[in-house]
Amino acid sequence: MASKTTAAAWRIFSPFTHHSPCSISALNIRQCSSKLATKQDKTPKRSPFRPAVSSTHDWIGPPNPLSNLRPIVYHIPENESDLQKRLRHLRQETEDWNHDFWTKQNISFTKEKEEFIISQLKAKGLTPRDEEGRRRSLDSEVMAVFYKGFLDTNRVRHSSYNNEWYRRNFTITMLMARVALRNIWRTVTKRNKNNSTSTT
Repeated sequence: MASKTTAAAWRIFSPFTHHSPCSISALNIRQCSSKLATKQDKTPKRSPFRPAVSSTHDWIGPPNPLSNLRPIVYHIPENESDLQKRLRHLRQETEDWNHDFWTKQNISFTKEKEEFIISQLKAKGLTPRDEEGRRRSLDSEVMAVFYKGFLDTNRVRHSSYNNEWYRRNFTITMLMARVALRNIWRTVTKRNKNNSTSTT
């Protein structure tokens, strides 16, 4: 049986609360630590933790340091129908797709940002760190040039991501509606059956 601590990490998931597509603006670019750029060639690791078989809720873990997304493991309902299984697989696949996209995007962003800062400092005859060992930074106007360039370069990629996100979530929403309607129909049918049995 899950402990209170474990139970607190569970909640019902709605596709509209976590997968919202990021608008293409510098303020909404997902960032990660510059140290993560060295992990570019490594396959992103997901948490090996899995909820107990008896669990009745989805598991949502802490934000991944690479993608900044919270991993979700969907519970398998008892007597899962083919439609429910299809929905669960699509939702989990979308989770993994989202994680992979933002991991690669964040690593690319961090790497290019570092290269831009170093090149700008070098052009001014400065080293990445000052005399006291502190990292030098560029003012917001100079960094705005980088942000705009990054967004322009990745505009097609972001647009493709958003289109795919909408397509996936539309399909997920339709499947959720079908599952809900089937559950309602099953409940109504069962209730009518019980009523007719009690009447006779």
